[in-house]
Amino acid sequence: MGGPGTRLQPLTFTLPKPIVPVVNHPFLEHTITHLKQFGVAEIILAMSYLPEKILEYFGDGERFGVRLIYCVEKEPLGTAGAVKNAAAYLDTPFVVLNGDDVFLEMDLYEVCRFHREKKAKATIFLTQVKNPSAFGVVETDENGWVQRFIEKPPPGTETTNWINAGGYLLEPEVLEYIPESQHYMFEKGLFPALLEAGEPIYSYHYQQYWIDMGTLNNYFRLNMDILESKASTPLVARAGRIGVRCGPNVNVHPSAEITAPAVIDRGCRFGRDTRVKGPVVIGRDCIVEDGARLENSILWDNVQVGAGARLSNCIISSRVIIDIGREIANCVVTPAQSAPLPPQR
Repeated sequence: MGGPGTRLQPLTFTLPKPIVPVVNHPFLEHTITHLKQFGVAEIILAMSYLPEKILEYFGDGERFGVRLIYCVEKEPLGTAGAVKNAAAYLDTPFVVLNGDDVFLEMDLYEVCRFHREKKAKATIFLTQVKNPSAFGVVETDENGWVQRFIEKPPPGTETTNWINAGGYLLEPEVLEYIPESQHYMFEKGLFPALLEAGEPIYSYHYQQYWIDMGTLNNYFRLNMDILESKASTPLVARAGRIGVRCGPNVNVHPSAEITAPAVIDRGCRFGRDTRVKGPVVIGRDCIVEDGARLENSILWDNVQVGAGARLSNCIISSRVIIDIGREIANCVVTPAQSAPLPPQR
């Protein structure tokens, strides 16, 4: 489950990335619910940063319809080292996902079929991006057999725009290539070792929605894309198509106006002459006071927007109070500090 989420700061100073809310549900809950659709009943969580907060929310997984197993690292072991740490539970083919920041709509049935047909030891999920120099690119032959890994090639030198999408289907035998209790990576350690040993590594070219939400810009974009039906998740019915979706005990003054798409959690209150223009996500027990304006923004829980305030293109974390008449645009605000929200690309 990664480290302290420095790219998402200040949102992750006290919160691990898997718990960061995406359309009012922790990011990891979207992943768990997606996996459950494909019959996944047991999920192993490899964790190092603030694991107690993840355990507190998800528990043993029963209320989410799965069994959760926690493997907590004393020191970060890297992407492959974390999987080796869970080797006692991995005696059949298994899927590995970056569960703290990669959002995808993968059809696991199709991936498993592909993996079996190719008789692969490892299948790597690949996705296309416009700027592959910012990622690790993967070269393959015409049959999908992986040829080479190139980490962040300089702009203009890229031979492909297919990158590692942060997901793998692995046979348990590959664990033998990972050293015990050492920091070890898939990209720089395990996969090159498998290539050198001549093991069959294949690429599954994934062409549906994909995003690494580990930056402020992409976190904002993921929320907006779900609201506008550019991305889908079982936890949110197509919000852009159903208009305004409110939880229980939401109080909207008759003179207030809320324009879709908007997802509003329980216990919120909207005062006289307030205007909310979607796409907007609003968490639990938020108060938008008289005459306030809010558009294209994300509010976490227990946010109070003062009378006459104006918010546009903002992320407001929990328990923030926006002063009366204040105007905020293109900004991330937490109780401790604020930071600019990078422009959308």
